[in-house]
Amino acid sequence: MMDARKMSALRNAPRRVIAEADRERVIQEFTHVVKAMAHRLAFRLPAYMDAEDLMSVGIMGLMDAMDKYDPTREAKFKTYAEFRIRGAMLDEIRSMDWIPRSVHERITLLQKTYSELLHRLGRPPTDQEVGKELKMSTEELDEFLTRSRGAVVISLDDLGVQDADGHKIISVLTDSNQPDPLSVLVSERARHVLEAAIQDLPEKERLVLSLYYFEELTMKEIGQALKVTESRVCQIHSKAILHLKARLEPVDV
Repeated sequence: MMDARKMSALRNAPRRVIAEADRERVIQEFTHVVKAMAHRLAFRLPAYMDAEDLMSVGIMGLMDAMDKYDPTREAKFKTYAEFRIRGAMLDEIRSMDWIPRSVHERITLLQKTYSELLHRLGRPPTDQEVGKELKMSTEELDEFLTRSRGAVVISLDDLGVQDADGHKIISVLTDSNQPDPLSVLVSERARHVLEAAIQDLPEKERLVLSLYYFEELTMKEIGQALKVTESRVCQIHSKAILHLKARLEPVDV
């Protein structure tokens, strides 16, 4: 087993320094990272799949990171590898396209409704206001969010909002060595836009985002902490991302 000092050096080393034998050890060292990410994304998978199906995709993302890492850039290898691992898993989920067209259409309508209400009201809409606009009860809205939690492939990673240079505003790469997980965003200006948008969210939505993305708890663990069901946490998470998407999409940063 490689000692921590050597492992740390390898994680931050240029690709040419990592010999084949050491690359295998890097894969072994990152296996727990791959497994943890797969389990955290499992709530978005169709019923016939589980976290195990994402792990091999994540390993391929790690190998891709070792091949493409550029040591001249500011990002540490650990940060870059986690980005590639998670990105590979998200690409795999998106490629499934197992959702019926009717559900996609309802999700698009839901996102549009959140955006229109936010800009009309100047604040995130309540469940009652969204339900009224869609002619749905709050119970029906919650049920829809629960049933489509895998279809609503929405997370901080999936907000396709871009800055003036065409870079994605949001790339959540939580690096334990960074004083602020958001410091890995493309630009300071984009980071401030995101921070302001998150601060405008209802308290429970802010808390769920914090626990899920930055404390890295699973949906089940968050439910236990908040004393609500896992399905309720998924609903809160989906609404938080819809609110952020509505707030950020029209913004030029």
